[in-house]
Formats: sequence, structure tokens, C-alpha cells
Amino acid sequence: MKTGYTFPWRDQNSFQLLVDSKTFYPHMLAAIEQAQHFIFLEQYLVSSGNVLAQFIQALTDTARRGIKVFILFDDYGAKTVTQADKNRLHQKNISFVSYNPFQWKKLYRSIRRNHRKLLLVDNDIAFVGGAGLSDDYQPATNDLNHSAPMNWHDIMLEIKGQVVYDWYQSFSLVWQKSSSIPLPQPEYKNPRPELNQPGRVVLATGPGKNNIIKSALGNIKKSTRYVWIATPYFLTTRKLRHALSNAAKRNVDVRLLVPGPISDHPWISHAARRYYRRLLHNGVKIFEYQPRFLHAKIILADDWISIGSSNLDRWNQFWNLDANQTVKDKNLLQQTQRLFENDFRQSELITYLIWKKRPWPQRFSEWRASYVVRLIQWLVYLASRMRK
Repeated sequence: MKTGYTFPWRDQNSFQLLVDSKTFYPHMLAAIEQAQHFIFLEQYLVSSGNVLAQFIQALTDTARRGIKVFILFDDYGAKTVTQADKNRLHQKNISFVSYNPFQWKKLYRSIRRNHRKLLLVDNDIAFVGGAGLSDDYQPATNDLNHSAPMNWHDIMLEIKGQVVYDWYQSFSLVWQKSSSIPLPQPEYKNPRPELNQPGRVVLATGPGKNNIIKSALGNIKKSTRYVWIATPYFLTTRKLRHALSNAAKRNVDVRLLVPGPISDHPWISHAARRYYRRLLHNGVKIFEYQPRFLHAKIILADDWISIGSSNLDRWNQFWNLDANQTVKDKNLLQQTQRLFENDFRQSELITYLIWKKRPWPQRFSEWRASYVVRLIQWLVYLASRMRK
């Protein structure tokens, strides 16, 4: 790896799409319990509750077996974790580190967060995607003990094969900047010819070094059949919006899946609608997901798939550390297409006519939210100029 930002394509891998917490949490917990050598856990959104309690129990039980556990939580993203939960992680064989502790005196530096989500076990299996460790992903239970729909709709990708070592390397790059504690060196494992799915780790490592968006732009521009994107926050760059519009003009099936009425930050959804008019006019289809909050981050361009932690918003593109897994594989492509098609069926298709007829209170909310976003972007830009 020459740049430290993007890894080469690896051929011998397997990938499995895990949809919603009822699927990915059990897989992740089982991998922790089966660990034989070491565990890496890197997370942005972490909050105390039932989910975190299950993971802490699994991690501490594994550490008592002599397995080395290395945990890197973003300091801001994990701000609601109780001191009692943190204390449980301070035990033998567990190294627990907070990434970039927030400081008002160093506000500009504190803006940069580690937004990545990774669980890596024994350099043999990895889980990456958009899901944090939070009860927001769990089914809510009402007084009648019946499960209500989960709040957040998200995915994780289970990975085996050569590319897992690149995830090891990506974790190591961040860990070394946050801690002097040495990481275990994994043993080399012979390639497994039955794992024949090509994959590549792509990173965003800071301002101007976002290969995730660069690779997405390249593949969208080359697309000839379809471009389907799922993102919870569509506050993206002009380049990406133009690439989507141009693809639609080439008769590529361009679809954007975004949150509908349920969102953790409704004002961001309002602000994102300022981009609808031109996209719809150019032939982009926009679907607003209705049942719950859509938090999945997926880009599909013909046979190229990108899944990971990166949102298509400016914050993730310019200030956060992010990581995505890109894949070219028919099996994963079919899994991902089925997920999109199911989600489209549960969404409202926003047409140009519907958009033009929206009521004035909604228009005002969109206008106000868009200017709040612009103000935040301007303040951060000003802070960066003053810092220079």
C-alpha cells in the first residue's frame, strides 16, 4: 500500500449482506465468542443500553479467556456511554481508547471524527457497515409485549478472505495515532481458492483525501444500466449531483433512496430536499423510505457495490474518517438488488409533480434548514482558514 488511503483489489474473499439488527448483531456476537487470538472493535455511534451491555458482556467474557481485545470508540460518538459501562471495559486483556477527545479549545481539530464501524476477529472475519452499538437499532416493545418495527433500518457486511487483512491494516493506521499500545501481528493465511469474490477497501482519511467519493464518482460516470444509492443524509457535493443527473440523461436507471418522515435529524432531510428539483427534472427517481429511519449506506453502479460507513454528506466527505468495502460479485449484487427492491416497495416515489405541489410550510422548513446547513459549512470553512 503506497498511499495509506486505498488498498488493491483482492480476489479471494466472500461477502454476505446482513440486514437489520436481528441478523447482524447475533452474527457479530457469535464471532466475538468464537475468537481465538484477538478482536478489533472500532465504532462511532455507541450508547449505553441493552445492545451495548450484550457486547460488553461478550467482550469481557472473551478477554477472560486470554483473548486480546482492542476497542476504539469515537469520543464524541460515544458521549452517552455511562462511566459504569466504560469501567467494565477496563480489565485485563482489554485495551480501550477514545478517538480524538473533544476539546472546546481545539474546536477545529475536534470536528474531525472517526465515523467508521468495524468488528474484526482473528484476522479471519470482519463486519463493516453503518450500524453502531445502540438500542436505536433494536425492536421497541410495547405494553402488550409485542415487538414494534425497529427504529433504524441498517446493514452490515460480513467479510472473509484476503481483504480482511486490509481491514486489519486500516484499523492499525488509526490505532497508532490514538494509542502506543502495540497490536498483535496476524499470521499469514494461505489463500482459499473457494473464496472467489473480488473486493477492495476504500478509505476517507481527512480533508481532500476521500477516495470513497472519488471511486463512487468514477463508477457512476462509467455506468450504463443503473445507479442505485441509499443514504440517510443527502447533503452531497455538486460533482456527485451532476454525475447522477448526467447518468439519468444517458438513460441510466438512477434511483436515490433516502429517509421519509422518520429521521434522527429531520432538519437534514429537509435541507436535502433543496436538491430535489434539479435531480427530478433530469430524470433521477427519488424514493423516501416510510416504515422507519433508513440508515444504510450503499452505492450500486452496474456491477460495482460500495458498502460501509460513509454517508453522502459534506461532513463525511471532508472531515470524518470513513471506510467502505467495494465489491464486484454477482452473488452480493443479487443480495443488494433484492434489498433495494424491497425497500423501494416500502417507499414513496417523489415525482416532479408531487414535489412542485408540496405545501408552503414544508417549503419554508426546507429553505430554513438549507440555510442552517450553509451557515454551519461556512463557519467550519472560516475556522479552517483562521487556523492556517
